[in-house]
Amino acid sequence: MFKQIKLNYFNYKGVNFMGLLSFRGGIHPPHAKKSTEELAIVKAVEPSIVAIPLRQHIGAPCEALVQKGDTVKVGQKIGETTSFVCAPVHSSVSGTVKEVVSKPTLGGADMCVVIENDGQNTLHESVKPKGDIESLSKEEILSIIKEAGIVGMGGAGFPTFVKLSPPPEKTIDVVILNGAECEPYLTADHRLMLETPEEVVDGLRAIMKSLGVTKGYVGIENNKPDAIATMQEAAKAYGDIEVVGLHTKYPQGAEKQLIYACTQREVPSGGLPMDAGAVVNNVATAAAVARVIKTGMPLVDRICTITGGAIAKPQNLLIKNGTFLNEIVEQCDGFKVTPGKIILGGPMMGMATDRLDIPSTKTTSGILCFDEKEAKLPEAVNCIKCGKCVEICPAFVQPALLSAYALKDMFEQAEANNILDCIECGSCSFVCPSKRPLLHSIRVAKREVLAARRKGK
Repeated sequence: MFKQIKLNYFNYKGVNFMGLLSFRGGIHPPHAKKSTEELAIVKAVEPSIVAIPLRQHIGAPCEALVQKGDTVKVGQKIGETTSFVCAPVHSSVSGTVKEVVSKPTLGGADMCVVIENDGQNTLHESVKPKGDIESLSKEEILSIIKEAGIVGMGGAGFPTFVKLSPPPEKTIDVVILNGAECEPYLTADHRLMLETPEEVVDGLRAIMKSLGVTKGYVGIENNKPDAIATMQEAAKAYGDIEVVGLHTKYPQGAEKQLIYACTQREVPSGGLPMDAGAVVNNVATAAAVARVIKTGMPLVDRICTITGGAIAKPQNLLIKNGTFLNEIVEQCDGFKVTPGKIILGGPMMGMATDRLDIPSTKTTSGILCFDEKEAKLPEAVNCIKCGKCVEICPAFVQPALLSAYALKDMFEQAEANNILDCIECGSCSFVCPSKRPLLHSIRVAKREVLAARRKGK
């Protein structure tokens, strides 16, 4: 068993904050959340047509269960899993399947089920309450999560069922929910915790039961005191759940850093959270778990923050999976200036796109539309060997050295210096006084190392 750490707190206006416990390293980028943090979630206008990708997660793509001409309903499974690391997909609208075809998606192309919305929102017969947490067994909860196609909604999209099925030799004794939302601009999780805190708590309870765990944390950065207070009120009836305030620092929401902040356990080099006896999920993932148990509705929509200097009307929208990005932007009154860059996700770890005719997915947490000033990148110059990237690296690697190896195609040396421990948070690029794109080169080298390992096997 792992040693339990006694946490120290200080009190501010009735809200408990974790005292000085965080993680080594990290940075303090501008929050840039003012434009949406006080805006309530608004349900987006019904899309006339959706294109639902059969791959919305880390792992194998799904196999289509429908074909052109089929009538589908909301919540109906339209894509079945093809491997263990896979999550089914469901229709977010009711209507007629127009085609099953490869369409452009973020970073490439995927097979998509294109559905013309009939506007009726007719529910599939499988969408019905599954019971209550107390009466469901751990096996039943896991099955419900798997069938609902729930994945990590913090960005990675790892199938939740897989994460909640650790090998029997791994001892899990704590579950941590990530409510840090440490990426600048994004406020979707913040609003979720303020508006539906009970769903987050119920989802955590279900996840804890599925793992047989009796201790749960909800970690929230202390720049969201309203969310901390709201979540503490929602969790006060459950003595095994602790809502803790974390120091505001990026990347506080990264799994390994969050585990250390909450428990002071370190995930070993090359290890996974389960190697520290922990499982980490996003608060939106937990809410999706609670929702499917209560209503039977699988994961067919999510909250998305649309903001940035180029957007006319920043909003937090509840969008249906498969909605085209240009329709979402139009609901925010379009662009007030020509965008200089568009990023899906947060500015630190999100992915840039040069087109809006692609569909949203389960992991579309944000659409950041930067104006030319926000998007302008500084010119990189030679490394001055200052060591700042090493000092702030939360993964304990040497970014400047790894980048140098990457640029010289010295991938074996990069692997020997633990390049796979890099969590790709981008802190090194942000802090570099020479403005070198360290993360970009390290990311390429990581892909080469992983490809070589797969080839070797």
